[in-house]
Amino acid sequence: MKTSPPSGVERLRIEPERPGDANEISQLTTTAFAPMPFSDGDEARVIDDLRAAGALTISLVAVTAEGELVGHIAFSGVRIDGQPGDWYGLGPVSVAPPMQGQGVGSALIANGLDRLRGLDAAGCVLLGNPDYYRRFGFLSDPTLTYQGQPNRYFQQLALKGPPARGDASFHPAFDPP
Repeated sequence: MKTSPPSGVERLRIEPERPGDANEISQLTTTAFAPMPFSDGDEARVIDDLRAAGALTISLVAVTAEGELVGHIAFSGVRIDGQPGDWYGLGPVSVAPPMQGQGVGSALIANGLDRLRGLDAAGCVLLGNPDYYRRFGFLSDPTLTYQGQPNRYFQQLALKGPPARGDASFHPAFDPP
């Protein structure tokens, strides 16, 4: 199922990260997460570490018609019960504060999920607000845990086949330094 971008973001281009985007992505991510009470401030480091490890399966930027980078999203492989497979983790997703609430994040998520479908991915997991991510089809499921614990903020979206079951783990880049 192809997902259309929300109205109001038609002038944005969603495209793969380019080689020169790393510093701008890092600055954008730091700025976007700075006021968030749930943030521990290491989101930019996570992206940099994923990039350095060659573990960014999908890294997309949102760019205005004027060429300003206003959003970023990362997808990387996850393991279920310690086994690699075709499940991916969404995050971090960052939007420049003046652009938040205007559909940039939704456009990045929809485009990224479409690209995962193009990779024939089994599904995607994330840790985030259930009220927000439900619109994309993500659901909490107590049979899929994170760090051995059920968590209503840990959600999955099966793209093909059955939902994942077991304990999910993200790339070591997500671990605290």
